[in-house]
Amino acid sequence: MTQPPNITYRVVISDEGRYSIWPEYKEIPWGWRAEGKLGPKQDCLDYIGEVWTDMRPLSLQKAMAADPQAHD
Repeated sequence: MTQPPNITYRVVISDEGRYSIWPEYKEIPWGWRAEGKLGPKQDCLDYIGEVWTDMRPLSLQKAMAADPQAHD
């Protein structure tokens, strides 16, 4: 199945802080929200590459911040 040309994508972020892209014409799935960036697929992927610098899920980031000695 091929994607129609000229689709506008939206950068979305999950409740766990994970980024993805989603076609603008589709409803955003539960557990995700619009992050603010819209544009061509590659522009959105480039944006994610710039802003998503910590690949750990948000719950893990919080747990490690709460007890930094447990993760040395």
